[in-house]
Amino acid sequence: MVALPYPVVVRAGALDHIADTLRDVAPRLRVAIVTDSHVGPLYGERVAKTLGVEHATFVMPAGEQHKNRESWVRLTDDLLARGFGRDSLIIALGGGVVGDVAGFVAATYMRGIPVLQVPTTLLAMVDASIGGKTGVDTPAGKNLVGAFHPPVAVMIDPDVLRTLPADHMRAGFAEIVKHGVIADADYFEQASTFAERWPLGGARAGNAGLDELTDIIRRSVEIKASIVARDERESGLRRVLNFGHTIGHAIEAATDFATLHGQAVAIGLVAEARLAERIGVAANGTARVIERACRAAGLPTSLPSIPVDTIIGYTRMDKKARGGRVEYALPTRIGAMAGADSGWTVPVDDTVVKEALGAGGGGGGA
Repeated sequence: MVALPYPVVVRAGALDHIADTLRDVAPRLRVAIVTDSHVGPLYGERVAKTLGVEHATFVMPAGEQHKNRESWVRLTDDLLARGFGRDSLIIALGGGVVGDVAGFVAATYMRGIPVLQVPTTLLAMVDASIGGKTGVDTPAGKNLVGAFHPPVAVMIDPDVLRTLPADHMRAGFAEIVKHGVIADADYFEQASTFAERWPLGGARAGNAGLDELTDIIRRSVEIKASIVARDERESGLRRVLNFGHTIGHAIEAATDFATLHGQAVAIGLVAEARLAERIGVAANGTARVIERACRAAGLPTSLPSIPVDTIIGYTRMDKKARGGRVEYALPTRIGAMAGADSGWTVPVDDTVVKEALGAGGGGGGA
């Protein structure tokens, strides 16, 4: 699809063709399927039946609260106990949590074994499965322990979204909105119009809605993949993908990860766009347009009832903090980002961030 060093397949029924892809990218390897307690009962056996090679399934508890070092240790120990060696491959079957944890296990097991990403949530399809970032959360913040470990392939089957809960479908749409803001104004309008017309709730969108959503997924993958292909290890351009995530990650940590990632990112998109306007980086009205798109998707756009100082405290522990100041990826308008001459980020003092967050209000949702 794009110039990545691994194939990304987006098509209905892709789940039944994983073995074909494995024969092309990783033949004759022993397979460990890593999934979670929600996805495993739905799709684990279906994937296992298609493989035609020696395999075993490992199930971790579902939920962001289990994206931690304990899960990494447990999965690693289970693989060792079952005798998996360097001739093994991990299939990450699930949402972003499974993809990140299983990817991190693959990155570190026997000093690195291949991983095939099979995302089953909208968020994982358009974001987490693409780019090779893996890792776990710690009490200090999100994704602070991890590694870059590109997959051998990504298999995206939009049909599995029929079983995705509505709140998770909506949460995934936050990353789609983000991709439009950072790279493609026309795509942003397409996605916003879709969100207004179709209920974002799996099978409830119907076949026509799922067909259009597949096109949206494909374009979102193209946007992220094109950025990652030019900056695989986040030394420059790839930083634009962090738009909305500095505040978003802080909200997740401050709520003990009770807030879905996409919900927190949606709040972060609006808050950081408002910050960009406040410091004169973004055109007036940018935040309002982003807020309207998030609301159309059923996403929250206001800060939860958390002290602003708490949120700012978590931003200081973010990976993007430099020299005591936090660097933000900020838009100049829909479809364009600031910072091309400064590493694609803009350092902002905490006092200014506090003013912007305070101006945005709190305690509410969409």
